Amino acid sequence: MRTARRVRLLAATGAAVAALALTACENGTGARDEGASRSTTTASTQTAATPKPSETADGGTGTGAGTTTGTGTGKSTSAPVSDTATKTPSGGGGGGKSTTVPTVLCNGSNSTVTVQPLSRPLNHMLITVKNTGSRTCYLTYYPVLRFDEMQWVPQPAEETHPQAVTTLAPGESGYAGVLLSAADGSGDGGTTGRKLVVAFQGMSPNSNGGASATSSLPAKGVYYDSSLRVTYWQQDRDDALDW
Repeated sequence: MRTARRVRLLAATGAAVAALALTACENGTGARDEGASRSTTTASTQTAATPKPSETADGGTGTGAGTTTGTGTGKSTSAPVSDTATKTPSGGGGGGKSTTVPTVLCNGSNSTVTVQPLSRPLNHMLITVKNTGSRTCYLTYYPVLRFDEMQWVPQPAEETHPQAVTTLAPGESGYAGVLLSAADGSGDGGTTGRKLVVAFQGMSPNSNGGASATSSLPAKGVYYDSSLRVTYWQQDRDDALDW
């Protein structure tokens, strides 16, 4: 009897196992599908938790957990604030480069102005400005001349433009030459000037450079016409006359 029961129990167990196997095959997944699902979940979790090498590099653009988003190399290139302030000129701009700006202009308050009509070159006059101050001063552009009540401004001879601003140390002189009239008489509106005012320009063309100066002229006056022109300020006397 016991042997028969054991045979029937084994047969029943074998049938149950066969039924389970058949059921697994019929649903299209089976044990192998279940194992693949667990493997995929594990791989996905590891991928999310571990940043890629590019995300952990210094200065990279990764955004994974535990990384810093940024650009550049990750190295500091900022100069100390005090050093930057020292290199930046007053008023800003200039790309951090130092810019030298003349601080003292030559004018009627720190210089004397003399005028000398010349026989050679013909119909020319020489203006001399001497620095009588205690600091170096600068003669910018060209003198602005006004005879008596004239209503126009003599234009400069562009070919006399110097390579650098004329600079006068205390006691030094600068020069400008004046063509008073055309040698061939082609000028218009000829007249005689009795008084000459010399005005100075600032750091930009036609700006106010400070006090003007009134210069003495010969008793007979100075004849000029529409050919009246003036040179830029020159460091050398000969440069003011050789044009």
